[in-house]
Amino acid sequence: MARKLDANRQKLKDDFTRNRGYWSEIWDGVLDLSPEYFSAYSDLSSVPWKHGTLAPKIKEFIYIAIDAATTHLYNPGTRIHIANALRHGASKEEIMEVLMIASVLGIHTITDSVPILIDVLKAAGKDPKVGEKKLNAKQQALKDEFTKNRGYWAPLFDGVLHFSPEFFKAYTDLSSVPWKHGTLEPKVKELLYVAIDASTTHLYNAGTKLHMANAVRHGATAAEIMEVLMLTASIGVHTITESVPILIEEAKKAAAPKRAAATRIAVPRKTRAGTRGGAKT
Repeated sequence: MARKLDANRQKLKDDFTRNRGYWSEIWDGVLDLSPEYFSAYSDLSSVPWKHGTLAPKIKEFIYIAIDAATTHLYNPGTRIHIANALRHGASKEEIMEVLMIASVLGIHTITDSVPILIDVLKAAGKDPKVGEKKLNAKQQALKDEFTKNRGYWAPLFDGVLHFSPEFFKAYTDLSSVPWKHGTLEPKVKELLYVAIDASTTHLYNAGTKLHMANAVRHGATAAEIMEVLMLTASIGVHTITESVPILIEEAKKAAAPKRAAATRIAVPRKTRAGTRGGAKT
């Protein structure tokens, strides 16, 4: 059973619950060990909730995307924020769409590495002249399909299309599913891409810039994009939520031998019923 909170800790818990709309047991240890840190984190993470304009459901989508992204995979947070999103009116289909959008993060292995491959080939005297050669009919069709489905084209895809049109087609088909069959508005989709690219577990600046531009084109304001960044910045607290339970557990283990020793000292040994030469009957 959790111990009763003192007045200060109870107020901090109430303030967090009011500002963020929920409470979870993952905060119990933090609040217990350092109410000062919990207070400061609560103030920081509550800014977009107190002053932002994105709907609560969309805020929770941002948390789901950054927690579920392959660069983080923070399952406790994913579970909490899926539950919160459902409570705020999200459908299963919308949350599945958020997860589909977050799942394509692996493409950055390609978009970040193919330019390196091109540089290596140039240095070896084997310049593939990507971007200079006219696309063949198949490549042009793939470029047109991607642009139609996703609503943009970026030069970072030129090398992928050049070296493996087959892979590019497969990626186009995968990444287009939420765009062809999802219900989230384009602006929200792009804000989700901004979040997973800007997260401290990824920091993919090329994608962040690209999807910020797309979001603005779809009607996002600077305030909305800043709100996404503020929501995403709170990911650092997972150092605390993942580590405090370990700290509490290990502290208990370390204290156990000391408690046992103290008990042995405090309780005298039982004497025998009798002693030589003077036993009572």
